[in-house]
Amino acid sequence: MKGFFQLISSKDFLELFDSFTTLDTEEVDLVNGLGRILAQEITAPEELPPFSRSTMDGFAVRARDTFGCSESEPAMLEIIGEISMGTSGQAISLNPGQTCRIWTGGELAARADAVVMIEYSHLLDKQTVELFKPVAPGENVIRAGEDTTSGQQVLPRGRKLRPQDMGVLAGLGITSVTVHRRPVVAILSTGDELVPPEEQPGPGQIRDINSTTLAALVEESGCIASTIGIIGDDFDTMFATCEKTLNGADMILLSGGSSVGKRDFTLKVLEKLKNSELLAHGVAIRPGKPTILARIGNKALFGLPGHVASAMVVFYLLVRPLLLKLGGMDAPLNLLPLTVTTGEQIPSAIGREEYVRVQLLWKNDNNLPVALPIYGKSGLLSPLVKADGLLVINRDCEGLDKGETGKVLLFPVQH
Repeated sequence: MKGFFQLISSKDFLELFDSFTTLDTEEVDLVNGLGRILAQEITAPEELPPFSRSTMDGFAVRARDTFGCSESEPAMLEIIGEISMGTSGQAISLNPGQTCRIWTGGELAARADAVVMIEYSHLLDKQTVELFKPVAPGENVIRAGEDTTSGQQVLPRGRKLRPQDMGVLAGLGITSVTVHRRPVVAILSTGDELVPPEEQPGPGQIRDINSTTLAALVEESGCIASTIGIIGDDFDTMFATCEKTLNGADMILLSGGSSVGKRDFTLKVLEKLKNSELLAHGVAIRPGKPTILARIGNKALFGLPGHVASAMVVFYLLVRPLLLKLGGMDAPLNLLPLTVTTGEQIPSAIGREEYVRVQLLWKNDNNLPVALPIYGKSGLLSPLVKADGLLVINRDCEGLDKGETGKVLLFPVQH
């Protein structure tokens, strides 16, 4: 029988990523930038907004002309014009006792420093308005440069672009960004028992689940998934496929065959590939113990467990962090940790970190959410579907009692 692997801690496993470097950069149009990772800090080339503008429909005023006014003693001002949308408000200059109409988004008149909402006004005639509410300087106004000043850092390097980030860049006239190239991940499922999802399994066969699941996890991480397909339990075929796949991929995920069984060839294949360096075989976590990591240059090769639950946990804990690093994001895990209390006793064995699939119950009495374990073997799918995240149990802990505080790593939420 083959010798068993040497287990290392998840912390030691993550430290192996220090030898990998971030991928090169490329320029993309802003409209294609959603979810991309900035390779450079972005500073504002100009002020935003470029002029002081009203946030309300109403009257642009010198705030001092409204001080002390009320419904019983309104301020009576002379209307000297109207600022149309898309025109310069600086063409109108207010003297004491004067005002002008203005609409939301319009540029403030020269010497105006506030806006009285139209709800607090009453027209006496075309040239005169009564104002019933005093305003302070800056009220109902966004000043020039209040959002962003010229030369200010807008977004840091390593930022994953969100819709609001893209909106700021568009407002500043930035129409292209320098980002890190998205890692390309090749996905191979191994096993003589596997058939594609579209086929009807024969006796002793099952549909390939891991390819679809891992591809979705890769895309969810902002990377490019390349599903290669199914490889039988044949060393030569597996080796040739991996060798060919390396050319266009930054990472290979081989699911199945990572343990020490008679027909588990993943380790042999990864060791035989030219210039391959085996970094780890075995990590002290449950599920996911037989995980393999090798490297060829800056390319990573993972051997993942064949059971889908184990493969998914390993992806979130060990694969995703490396993908984020390759893609330029400064985030070791990027799974949101949430403090919870346990809804029942959850046992665990000392010696391995355990990641328990849990469902969260949200209460309305300001208590912490309650985590309930979803038990099931690592080959079962329904526990994954029901789970909201992974409850972390440390390697030196025999489990958590009911009502004890713990930490759950939340799965990314899709809406």
